[in-house]
Amino acid sequence: MRFRHPDGSTVHLAYCTNVHPAETLDGVLAQLRDHCEPVRRRLGRDRLGIGLWLARDAAHALVTDPSALRGLRAELERRGLEVVTLNGFPYEGFGAEEVKYRVYQPDWADPRRLAHTTDLARVLAQLLPDDVTEGSISTLPLAWRTAYDQERATAAHTALTTLAERLDALHELTGRSLRIGLEPEPGCTVETTRDALAPLTAIGHDRIGICVDTCHLATSFEDPHTALDALTQARVPLVKSQLSAALHAEHPHLPEVRTALAAFDEPRFLHQTRTRTAAGLRGTDDLGEALAGDALPDASPWRAHFHVPLHAAPAAPLSSTLPVLRAALTRLVGGPHPLTRHLEVETYTWQALPPELRPRARAQLTDGIAAELTLARDLLTDLGLKELP
Repeated sequence: MRFRHPDGSTVHLAYCTNVHPAETLDGVLAQLRDHCEPVRRRLGRDRLGIGLWLARDAAHALVTDPSALRGLRAELERRGLEVVTLNGFPYEGFGAEEVKYRVYQPDWADPRRLAHTTDLARVLAQLLPDDVTEGSISTLPLAWRTAYDQERATAAHTALTTLAERLDALHELTGRSLRIGLEPEPGCTVETTRDALAPLTAIGHDRIGICVDTCHLATSFEDPHTALDALTQARVPLVKSQLSAALHAEHPHLPEVRTALAAFDEPRFLHQTRTRTAAGLRGTDDLGEALAGDALPDASPWRAHFHVPLHAAPAAPLSSTLPVLRAALTRLVGGPHPLTRHLEVETYTWQALPPELRPRARAQLTDGIAAELTLARDLLTDLGLKELP
């Protein structure tokens, strides 16, 4: 979906396909047929943006077989789909029964991460629509915080610098300008936007910037305006933003709230949980840890890294951090010029919701994703952007 900003620039809105995990190229093609095109039709649109997630094997197949890449581009066009952004965070296995900490491997100190992201960039350069010259890829925020020492930090810095040089060369070769955004996430070396300032300033290349995920922003209790102002002042490129909402519990000390939260404690994904105290931010790596005894203070609200559907906040006594998303979007695209032109709805946890909230059929998932995109569209038009055909 495309929107015209009042300054005349085009803002792209997509939804991320990591909600339909597939490890192979055949699986990606099936996603387009079974999910993405039905969402487009449900919205009544001639064109729909998708943020592709390409696992290692799918990306490798595309970069080593030009005919396969041409075939994917043709399939996108045939189904009324377009790609200006990729989700390069998960490397493989995102559809496994248990993902948890594995999603952070390999990290940026591992040569496999550089190789995979280079493949993604080469693929994206060929998938961009003919009238679009700028693409974006979101990626792991360096590494999970443990086992990350100065030696690994130096290796990660070198890898990202090498990637920037490769993106420069790709621009010269194809005329397509691609940028990579580190995506701050609770528990990682770069947990907050503030944590991103030092490494990104040290790299100092306009092709390496940040991807702001509004669920992660909210989980860490960051104020959107303060965070985005700091990035702007530091001249950190804001490559893209993922529009998402976290799980919020206003009164976590109450038994009924704990019972409600426990329904979201599931075995597949990691749900980092945070609260603010007088001494600063406190947290656990997963929701189950927070609910166990007194692992996390409960005098103040809790937020958990669980991407809940944008249009359907959890029932009381829980809620979502949609207000944080609204505030962030106001700063991102509500000013005289957009801070980023790539927006991506990323709710990958539909099948991890409590059983009674999960879509029971493919059509229900289609309806849910369409409803999220409709809400995002309405937020953008309320800010003065005009939806384009």
